[in-house]
Amino acid sequence: MRAPTAFRWHRQSVTAETMPEPITIDDAEDPRIEPFRDVRERDLVGRSGFIAEGSVVLDQLLQAGRFRPTAFLILRNRLEGVRSRLAGLPADVPVYVAEQKVFDRIAGFPVNRGVLAHGAAVGVPWSVAEILARAAATGRPLVVGVEIANHDNLGAIFRNAAAFGAAGILLDETSCHPLYRKALRVSVGTALTLPWVRGGTGEALVAACEAAGCRLLALSPSGETRLAGIGPTARPALLLGAEGRGLPAALMHRCETVRIEMQPEIDSLNVATAAAIVLHALYSAA
Repeated sequence: MRAPTAFRWHRQSVTAETMPEPITIDDAEDPRIEPFRDVRERDLVGRSGFIAEGSVVLDQLLQAGRFRPTAFLILRNRLEGVRSRLAGLPADVPVYVAEQKVFDRIAGFPVNRGVLAHGAAVGVPWSVAEILARAAATGRPLVVGVEIANHDNLGAIFRNAAAFGAAGILLDETSCHPLYRKALRVSVGTALTLPWVRGGTGEALVAACEAAGCRLLALSPSGETRLAGIGPTARPALLLGAEGRGLPAALMHRCETVRIEMQPEIDSLNVATAAAIVLHALYSAA
């Protein structure tokens, strides 16, 4: 199975504290920091890349194979705290440093974490076939998202999928983008390291899973199978739909429906919470 081309920089043969010389930004209109300007308004992959926020997400970016950092904007009082993380960066990756007032004017809102990175994709993206092959080779479950439009939910789904060893995530074209700044932040950066594909229809993704021999599982309060009754299973694929309306009926009919038993007065769980419960059950049964 072919993995994406990895981005790896060669660590410099000097002290661990070596990093590119920080570049002070005193003017919020400085054109060099254009990728970081007004990130709340343009925080999808619109500038030939994406914005990663916070040191936890930064850690994932620095070890990702499919993505690489292209520039950093660091609040001056946070620089020492991330210096060791940035050790050995290539000299052509600028590290911009600004005081709080300038930093907030650049970003367009107060960024409490004080750490922003601009990143870009490198190498060959994962394909649906490769992620299906990875699931088959590892025996780990897949997550298939259809019409997942809430960025918080998507980020939490990625975090849960990574925590419970999912092989990867397949998203249809109507789902929001995993590299949207908020989704990426909520995922704690796992969207940079967990294999995923976004594109095509839900029907096409389900058909690909069926052809690969996956056991299709979909959550429903009236599901035919109790979660506790699933047991160890080969090639599970967990289908998740939009908050509220759930999966389209046509896709539900192609799946084995699973119910999470709960108090009768509660209609359902948040989609990311439900995903975590099922993925944990699959993880524990493996």
